[in-house]
Amino acid sequence: MRVLVVADIHGNRAALEAIREPCDVCVCVGDLVDYGPDPAWCVEWVRANAAHCVRGNHDHGVAQNVDVQGVGGFRFLTAVTRPLSVAALAPAQRRYLADLPTVLTVALGGKTFLLVHATPRDPMDEYAPPELEFWKPRLAGLKADFVLAGHTHMPYALRTGGTTVVNPGSVGMGRDGDPRASYALIDGDEVQLKRVSYDVEATVKRVHETVPDATACEMLSDVYRTGALQPRWLKKENGNGNGHAPG
Repeated sequence: MRVLVVADIHGNRAALEAIREPCDVCVCVGDLVDYGPDPAWCVEWVRANAAHCVRGNHDHGVAQNVDVQGVGGFRFLTAVTRPLSVAALAPAQRRYLADLPTVLTVALGGKTFLLVHATPRDPMDEYAPPELEFWKPRLAGLKADFVLAGHTHMPYALRTGGTTVVNPGSVGMGRDGDPRASYALIDGDEVQLKRVSYDVEATVKRVHETVPDATACEMLSDVYRTGALQPRWLKKENGNGNGHAPG
């Protein structure tokens, strides 16, 4: 069975449309919204195409309309785009995000998959580096062939104690210096971490059409084009007075 794993779509329609991987089932490990200009379209894509999905921290924030005080960097971008995401989604779409589980175990192709956005210990928020020593205590006692997680926007696959941890990276907003859409394909025991180019300028154009804050537009455009938050934003004061943008 070919399992397509996507995560951290963040409202980037052009990136999501570029993934045309043949599969038997698609699963999503959260963060459909915020940052990107087309959150409603991305929510509908997941509802139509992902057989299983868990809630990410940004999904939770948009569903509950959690206010964010942006002080810089990605937190500043969340503060700017959160109200835009909330306004773009219909009530039923926000209810869909709110109803998503934070942890989900499913059987696919004779394998057991545990889905979380971050880690089994802290399903929505814990940052999980690609380190076996970090993951070993978080996998202790789990009966799963695969643990699927996102959140870091950096793809990796690790195997320890009979469990394979797969982070597919980010479909819509790379943070590892590669601007291409990232995803994973699992076929039996084989894990492929894959990338696909997409029309970045289409996303940049949509950002400038939908995001009124000029600084946020520039920052987002940089991230989409380079796959990382550029150093020029690390000490540059945001134009709306929200302070400096740390790394």
